[in-house]
Amino acid sequence: MGRAGDSWEKPDGASPAGDRVAEDRSATAIFYRSVPSFPNFHDVGEPDKFVPLPDNWLIGVADVVASTQAIGRGAYRKVNTAGAAVISALSNALGTLDFPFIFGGDGAGFAVSPDEATLAREALAATIAWVGSELGLTLRGATVTLDEVRRHGHDVRIARFEASAHVTHAMFSGGGIAWAERRLKAGEISLPPAPAGAQPDLTGLSCRFRDVKSKHGVVLSLVVRPATTPNKAFRTLVEAVLTFAEQAPDAARPTPLFKWMGGIGLGSIATEARLQRQPGQRLWGSLLRAGGRTALAAAVLAAGRDVHGFAPRRYLREVVENSDFRKYEDGLMMTLDCTLDHADAIEALLEDALRRNTAVYGLYRQTAATITCVIPSVLQSDHVHFVDGASGGYAMATQDLKSRLASLPAL
Repeated sequence: MGRAGDSWEKPDGASPAGDRVAEDRSATAIFYRSVPSFPNFHDVGEPDKFVPLPDNWLIGVADVVASTQAIGRGAYRKVNTAGAAVISALSNALGTLDFPFIFGGDGAGFAVSPDEATLAREALAATIAWVGSELGLTLRGATVTLDEVRRHGHDVRIARFEASAHVTHAMFSGGGIAWAERRLKAGEISLPPAPAGAQPDLTGLSCRFRDVKSKHGVVLSLVVRPATTPNKAFRTLVEAVLTFAEQAPDAARPTPLFKWMGGIGLGSIATEARLQRQPGQRLWGSLLRAGGRTALAAAVLAAGRDVHGFAPRRYLREVVENSDFRKYEDGLMMTLDCTLDHADAIEALLEDALRRNTAVYGLYRQTAATITCVIPSVLQSDHVHFVDGASGGYAMATQDLKSRLASLPAL
């Protein structure tokens, strides 16, 4: 496997994945691009937007063990980096970001064609080893075939949401990803880590942005699942939540529009240092290097002037457009910046759905959002930005959902 790199060092747009030429040969990317896309996120609850993955495909899941405890120790950025590293390593192994994946805050899910199953397993195994050695966390992961998923009565169907003119986000339904996650956490499936010293190729993975403080009062992370099989009532609820969220200031986006998002922080530099550290290099040396390059990046973004083909204003606009602050995996997941009154109203809407046995939900309120980025090249527009709450976000909302579900035996 390759080494973690730095997309700011590649003015020619090159990447270790062969200038991403593999994108044109990737069977995974070819199929993924054939899936019809839709530009209106309100269509995400419509079953006809989803198509089944082929039977012989492979799905993968990864999850940080004891992520809630790690978040309680203030390691939320490391937790997010671990989840995003899975996607970054897969992207570089495949040579493309055009494959089905979803970032869950403390983990990730993905799907690949059988032609690239070995690449996927190797990248995941190397990431498991790297997370343990560099981040001090335990990442568990596993892969399973679609044949097995379907033999157990589940499915994996995907849709493509057009987040922007340059990026689509995969949406998942059918219950197969959640079923694999349950088996992973139960120890029924697992992938052993690569040997000590293995380095996944994390070129382009970056955590330079400082946490984005709430502009309107609260950053609200929410996870909403159907109480039973998804039905018309649940789709109506999804539509209502989306419509209500969009009525908030700035449409509740947790990334401020067209603005430099507040500089850099020490936590960001420390994470960058671990991403950039070369085999055998001391951490302090990598810290100095990461600090210098992060400061340079911040200066360029703050100045707003084009540098060697890099356009900061365009890039920051695309950060907003390409971010995944809303997504769908057998239910709605969102991280919103809204007023306290708006957050209360959303919670009331979800509580009513819970009473009606339409949905079960989890919420978590915090004061800031955090952003983790996958940037193949700063000169291209296909960079992706994973948004989560800066105090645990989706992981804590999922815990809230589980607690609520446990207290409602009728569900």
